[in-house]
Amino acid sequence: MKTANVADLRNNFKTIAAWINDGETVAIKKRGKLFATLNPARGMDEPPMPKIDFAAQLKKIWGDKVFTDEEIREMKEAELEGQEG
Repeated sequence: MKTANVADLRNNFKTIAAWINDGETVAIKKRGKLFATLNPARGMDEPPMPKIDFAAQLKKIWGDKVFTDEEIREMKEAELEGQEG
């Protein structure tokens, strides 16, 4: 069982959530004393949720395209115009 304190929850939640996602139970301590335990919501026999490769998704969508500052400005303006109308 992994252990974290309340400050770790606040500052390193991504890491602690990954532990839980991988099937770990995490003991939470507050001022050095056991405060709570966090357990995965699903059964332990189920495989962990797959990790999403956002970089690969972006590459699939955009390829090796690099936007110029002008293109980025135009996209932002178009997005703002879409929100107004």
